[in-house]
Amino acid sequence: MMPATGTSPLVRARRLLIVGLAGMLLGIALFWGVTTITTPHRTTPLYDPPVLAGQQIPGYCSGGVYARLGESIVLTSSPHCGGEGVVIAGQGVVGPEAQDPTCAYAGHTCHASDMNYVVVNADRIPWGHLNVIDLGVGGYRVLGADAKALACADIAIGDPVEIDGRNDYRTGTVEWKGENLVSPTYDGSYFPCMVHSPLQVGGGDSGSVVLVRGIPAGVTSRSFGGSLGFTPLAEGLAELGLTLCTTPDCGLAPPAALAH
Repeated sequence: MMPATGTSPLVRARRLLIVGLAGMLLGIALFWGVTTITTPHRTTPLYDPPVLAGQQIPGYCSGGVYARLGESIVLTSSPHCGGEGVVIAGQGVVGPEAQDPTCAYAGHTCHASDMNYVVVNADRIPWGHLNVIDLGVGGYRVLGADAKALACADIAIGDPVEIDGRNDYRTGTVEWKGENLVSPTYDGSYFPCMVHSPLQVGGGDSGSVVLVRGIPAGVTSRSFGGSLGFTPLAEGLAELGLTLCTTPDCGLAPPAALAH
């Protein structure tokens, strides 16, 4: 007997299944394509050892900028991540915090900036890149030989702000700046200059460098309801006796085996 004309229910079911699977695959492909297009991706290489200025330090908070202390290379950070003498495995040892010798506010300590540093282990110094700041998907920023960290007076309301501390590149603007007296029940600090931006921050951002107008300007320090509070970089460097690295090797000779 010849088969009846038309398509059997089984064949129709198979065709519908094939069409459905094709639709699902197309949807997945479209979703993947949109995600690939809309999710920012890093386009800069990672050095070995990596540049941690601007990035989270493994086992710690975040790095600010590379600086020189005598013949040592240090990476600035924030003291509430760890006190002097703390050893950060594989990275270095935490140095002192920026602090005035006296304070006019009883029961408080006065600080030019909420800042300390990590003395970087010799094998973790990214020679040839010490004047570089890593903003992740925001790219590397290379400081010129004449670069200077900004002081409080150099920062104006409305200035553009950038950070990347937790490998999360964010931008905002300066909203206000002024004195900040912290309750003794918290840490009793007094900062003559605290700058605020509505840019969102979270755990791990502390210590990260803040760029203002593309220039190193601050230290990620406080959260005001989840938004950024930072203290000025220039004053902190001066109080700690640090010199900002503005050349690839910060004026030092790298080990002969690493010379470039």
